[in-house]
Amino acid sequence: MNDVTGPMTREALMLLATTAGPVIGLLLVIGLVVGVFQAATQINDPAVGFLPRLAAALAAVWFLGGWLLERYSNFFASSVERMSQR
Repeated sequence: MNDVTGPMTREALMLLATTAGPVIGLLLVIGLVVGVFQAATQINDPAVGFLPRLAAALAAVWFLGGWLLERYSNFFASSVERMSQR
C-alpha cells in the first residue's frame, strides 16, 4: 500500500465500524428481547422473530440516516480530495 491507501483504508474501516455499530447493537438487543419472548411464550413463528428486527432496522436507519449520510459524504469528499492531490 502506498502513502494514501493505507490511512484511507484504516479510516474507512473505522467509519464502517462506528456507523454500523449503533444499528447492529440495536438489532442485537431486539433479537435478545424477541428470543426471550419466544422462549417464554413458546411461539416459534419465524415472522415473530423477523418483523421486530426489520422494524427496528428501518427505524434506526430512519433516525440515524442524516448522521450516517453526513459521515459517509464527508469521508467521500476527503478521499477524493486526498486522491486528487497525488
